[in-house]
Amino acid sequence: LIPGFAPLVTCKQQQFSKGTVSELVQQIFYSNNLLCAIDLRKGKLLTAAGIFRGRMSPREVDQLMTGVRNKNINNFVDWIPNNIKTAICDIPPRGLKMSATFIGNTTAIQTLFQRLLDASMSMLRRKAHLHWYTGEGMEEQEFQDAQQELQAIIDDYRSSAEGEDSGGGGGGGGGRSGSAESGEEEATPEAHCQYCT
Repeated sequence: LIPGFAPLVTCKQQQFSKGTVSELVQQIFYSNNLLCAIDLRKGKLLTAAGIFRGRMSPREVDQLMTGVRNKNINNFVDWIPNNIKTAICDIPPRGLKMSATFIGNTTAIQTLFQRLLDASMSMLRRKAHLHWYTGEGMEEQEFQDAQQELQAIIDDYRSSAEGEDSGGGGGGGGGRSGSAESGEEEATPEAHCQYCT
């Protein structure tokens, strides 16, 4: 499963953010907000879940999430109906008014797996660092078996993606929406978090 989070902004950028549920829903489907290096546009979402924190209307959240699916229906597989799930906790995270966590399963993950497989095959071909593992009792055949398993997973995701009509790619967005819209909302000073300076 691929995790994502919104809003991914520094404390200084927070003051320019609208902080609306609509903004959160848009952001969790952006590839820039994912916590792994894949592009959602290069695959199709099998399932997606949004876990929201803060005071917000459950009806609004459900409508917005369903709206994203309906607008981007080509970016979701059609053989899994009702493949969006939402959950809401009314206690916001520390330092934020509201946030959203994305968890999704997408065929675009095959690009990440392919990078892992290519790097693994290159290292095994050179027997790089292999002695550390064989010295602990592993055998070279175990690495080859693992590569075959990973190739089978890649093939499964590829066939899931190709089983669909090939129009459009993954679940949403490609870049962040501009969050530096000054003048839209009065800036409120927030305590700086431990990660910002």
